[in-house]
Amino acid sequence: MSTAEASTAAADAAEAGGRTKTSSPRTIPVFGVAIPDGEMQGIFKPMDLNRIIKLLEDDDKDVSEEKQLNYIKKLIHCYQNGFPLRDLAQIFKILSLCAEKIEKQPCFVEPASDIIKLCGLPFLKKKVSDEITYTEDTANSFALLGELMKIPSSALRIQICKCIVDFYHAEPLKKRIPGYQQVSSSYKIKMVEVGGLAKAMVQSELLLENQLVEKLWVLKVLQHLSTSGVNCTLMVKAQAASRICAHLNDPDPSGQLLFRSSEVLWNLLEKSSKEEIIQQLSNLECLLALKEVFKNLFLRGHSHYERQLRNDILVITTIIAQNPGAPMIECGFTRDLILFATFNEVKSQNPLVKSLKLFNCYEDFELKKLLFNIIVILCKDLTTVQLLIDGKVILALLTYVKKPERLKIIEWSAAQYEELQLHAIATLSSVAPLLIEEYMSCHGNARVLAFLEWCGHEDSHFIHGNSFHGTGGRGNKFAQMRYTLRLLRAMVYLEDETVNKDLCERGVIHQLIEIFKTMMSRPAEKEEAIALEIQSDTLLILSGLCENYIQRKEMFGTEGVDIVLHVMKTDPKNLQRGLGYNVLLFSTLDSIWCCILGCYASEDYFLEKEGIFLLLDILALNQKKFCNLILGIMVEFCDNPKTSAHVNAWRGKKDLTAASLLIKLWRKEEKELGVKRDKNGKIVDFENLPGLSAEDFVTLCIIHRYLDFKIGEIWNEVSEEIKLEKLRLVTTDEKSLHSIIVATENIGKMVASLQTEMIENQALQDVQNEQRVYAKIQATNKQREQANKSWENFLARTSNVKTLKKAKKLQEKAIESSKYSERPQNATFHQTVIKGLNTTVPSGRVVTVESTPTRLLGGPLADTDIALKKLPVRGGALQPVKVKPLSDPKKSIPT
Repeated sequence: MSTAEASTAAADAAEAGGRTKTSSPRTIPVFGVAIPDGEMQGIFKPMDLNRIIKLLEDDDKDVSEEKQLNYIKKLIHCYQNGFPLRDLAQIFKILSLCAEKIEKQPCFVEPASDIIKLCGLPFLKKKVSDEITYTEDTANSFALLGELMKIPSSALRIQICKCIVDFYHAEPLKKRIPGYQQVSSSYKIKMVEVGGLAKAMVQSELLLENQLVEKLWVLKVLQHLSTSGVNCTLMVKAQAASRICAHLNDPDPSGQLLFRSSEVLWNLLEKSSKEEIIQQLSNLECLLALKEVFKNLFLRGHSHYERQLRNDILVITTIIAQNPGAPMIECGFTRDLILFATFNEVKSQNPLVKSLKLFNCYEDFELKKLLFNIIVILCKDLTTVQLLIDGKVILALLTYVKKPERLKIIEWSAAQYEELQLHAIATLSSVAPLLIEEYMSCHGNARVLAFLEWCGHEDSHFIHGNSFHGTGGRGNKFAQMRYTLRLLRAMVYLEDETVNKDLCERGVIHQLIEIFKTMMSRPAEKEEAIALEIQSDTLLILSGLCENYIQRKEMFGTEGVDIVLHVMKTDPKNLQRGLGYNVLLFSTLDSIWCCILGCYASEDYFLEKEGIFLLLDILALNQKKFCNLILGIMVEFCDNPKTSAHVNAWRGKKDLTAASLLIKLWRKEEKELGVKRDKNGKIVDFENLPGLSAEDFVTLCIIHRYLDFKIGEIWNEVSEEIKLEKLRLVTTDEKSLHSIIVATENIGKMVASLQTEMIENQALQDVQNEQRVYAKIQATNKQREQANKSWENFLARTSNVKTLKKAKKLQEKAIESSKYSERPQNATFHQTVIKGLNTTVPSGRVVTVESTPTRLLGGPLADTDIALKKLPVRGGALQPVKVKPLSDPKKSIPT
């Protein structure tokens, strides 16, 4: 410690009443101290934070309140440019002590607020590692800010909120402090997440129900905090969604409460678990609040901002409505939404909408689409059906199913009306199947078919194709035709005879065939996928209408067969393009089954036009997804006696016949099932099933003959009934019955014999397995006995000289007996007995080779590398090359 520092510390101690600290305090550099001109910048005045903490903790009456406040003011002045991270724990300890005194000493509110205000400034670090080193201290400090919100001081709460908001609007230091750097801008935000401040701020919102200003500041804080996914997760755990939504309709002249609350809800839905948010908002209290807010904005909101907010509330409501358990009907929200969705098309006497009007501004246009969308979601709950009927939803939506009237002045622009028209037809596809009576009473079929006819005509009206529903429809009417056919398909597949009969009486079959022909003749390279969808839906509608009705199949007639054949002639390569050709081919095959089969005239025409050939051509493509359907059609066609000739006449690639094709398909199916065959094609494993015991095979015999046993059982019952009724059969029948019963009994005897044979074979196999196990045990014991006997012999030779000599003689005798009786000429003799061997056990594999004399090897120190430079003439190693030594032997020694 320097002299100046020591004198300052002594002065501080004397001011505290003469008490000195037992341990020397850590000196802390403090910033912002006024330095006289001419002195060097960066000289820091020390501040003993531990002393201030002890001063605030001391309850001694000698320590005055004024003295404590003075020390805190010094601290605030010294740190006016920001807190270093290393001091943050002590500073927040001081802040906590000040907060504890506020209830009894309100004068501590101001210094506590000033400390919190300084927290909004950038923190400082001396080392790069300080951000990691003081992570825990910083996170705990921020957690304390949330706890301080419980103090009943409006000024303190507002200052805490301002401080947290400043975290998200970091500014660079106005004055550079020598030796210190500003922490990264995202550091505070990250520490807020670690400290769990978001959860504490949500909980503090409960304490502010009657304090509007403070509540708005808390919502502003939550608005900033909810930009982080981590904070949103913490807020969800604190039930933030339900708490905020329940107070949406609280009085607020400024309008900020609703705006900030909706913003927080949006962030929660986007950055946390949507399912959890929906669950929190699916209660009566929240939905009533949303209902009142939406109704007020719908009826009284006129500004651009209010209309946007109204639409945001409706989107949130739409998300909640996806939950079947949400009490939308109970709170009356569903009825109001249906009223608002249809008031413009259906005149209502309800006072809510009596003088209400929508304009062609963007917000009202989006509102109309959102209302159509929420109707689709609401109708999934069948309890909503009666409300849809009361609200005349079908009639309202059908007003859009008509060609645009140019002379009539409407509130929407041409592009807007086009988009609403497509959206309304798409909504009808979901709602109309639930309200069949309403649909028929509003002449739905007549309107749809008239509109469909307009879609097929070529006139000067072409749509803009700007919307999602209008995709691919620019410059044509494909979008209207596509959604109208979707609506028809939904109605036809209800299989309601009233609807389908009415459609057929209005000539829908001929109209659809003409539409298909029009699509066939119209080039649509850019809209190929949409054109294929239109054709597929057309065929599906025709299939739904004609199935099980011969008269309608006759109406389908040769024109219908022609369009089916046209699709079947499509290039097979198109099936791999993924543009909808597969779906179109499925629809075509379905239409063959439903619209042609069963009508003899259509079948004959199909055969005449080589339809069977086309079916077999598609079957030969080896597309598994089509095989089952085509084979089923072929089976049905075979009832027609003319079919077999066509099947036999067909030839595919490489002169492939239909019979050969079917056999190949059979083998392919067997291969996929895992059926094995030998080289001649015979099945090799019918019974080669893994993991079966003898008892399983006995049961398998019964399974094989199950049908024979059932037939025999039936004939036995017939025989018994004849006996009971005392009937007498004619001789022929009696002989036949007797033969059948005998054959059945023979089958039973054969199965029993086979089962007995299996059981005996299994028993024999068990005995053999047992014998093998015993043989293995005997071999193991014999080997163990031999090993023991060998060990005993070894011990005898090492401990008994006589035994050793006897063993030696036996060894020599064995060696002699292994030699040739007559030695071959010119053979080299090797001595196998090692002379002078002083061991008591037989010697190892050690022999002395005498075929290569030592003179040829040159001794153990021979220069082998030099010797190997020449090949030997007669075997053995080369002799070493002699090198003449130097005159001075010392020079040959390396230094």
